[in-house]
Amino acid sequence: MKYCILLLACFTMTIAKAQIPTPIHLWPQNRLIDTANGHKLVEHDVTKPTDNKQGGKYVIRLADISDPTITVYTPKKPNGTAVVVCPGGGYAILAMDLEGTEICTWLNSIGVTAVLLKYRVPAPGGKSRYELPLQDAQRALGLVRYNAAKWNIKPDHIGILGFSAGGHLTATLSNNNTQRAYPQVDAADSTSCKPNFAVLIYPAYLKGSTDPTKLAPEVQVTSNTPPTFIVQTEDDPIDVQNALSYYSELKNFKVPTEIHLYAKGGHGYGMRTVEGDLAGYPKLLQNWLLNTKF
Repeated sequence: MKYCILLLACFTMTIAKAQIPTPIHLWPQNRLIDTANGHKLVEHDVTKPTDNKQGGKYVIRLADISDPTITVYTPKKPNGTAVVVCPGGGYAILAMDLEGTEICTWLNSIGVTAVLLKYRVPAPGGKSRYELPLQDAQRALGLVRYNAAKWNIKPDHIGILGFSAGGHLTATLSNNNTQRAYPQVDAADSTSCKPNFAVLIYPAYLKGSTDPTKLAPEVQVTSNTPPTFIVQTEDDPIDVQNALSYYSELKNFKVPTEIHLYAKGGHGYGMRTVEGDLAGYPKLLQNWLLNTKF
């Protein structure tokens, strides 16, 4: 009897482990930079008991990331669409649950394969805040497309979704994908890293530093920018103009675009908002993801 119980416990533990996706390292170790601002990077959660909660729960704030990964979350019934998920955090930390794992769970619930990107933050001295994250996003998108058949993904249905700084990273990849920003690693880097679609949720850093109606140099829209879905609130302290300027340029270049602008909601809500009109945006995003022909 004890043997049977022990065997059952071992079997249960094995199943539980099998259900947890294994992170995939993006880069060979000799390509990584593990220092920033003069100190050694040791990945850790910087959340404190005094931090504000979102939706009644704390947020995992992962800092000092030097070894970026992707983690593939596969739904029970994949529909062939995949989304690379970019958490936000001001390019200083990553909100790994609020804007990461929770979004992956939601995407799986609608049949979409989710690929959680843990990109490098903060920037080492002498590099822009988005330089290494863009390399990580290019590498991640290419790897997903390269492994599309193995991961039950349609290679022409691979998008990218980001929150706040992750929204900026999403826009940056959307407009910087014809040439890799790093030396080729392997055959995956010969695969296109252009997203088939993009989702920006309360994006930051998109507007120009001198003229807020213009875009930052790294997010210059062209007719080659992929179809885009945007969610934004009027009372966002990061400034609604980031989304509005980007949307305006998308329309100027006739890029298929859908924007949902809400009066209230602030910033950094992920998908934890359960009250008001803003709580309905995941359903609108679901309809767009499942019904738009990319």
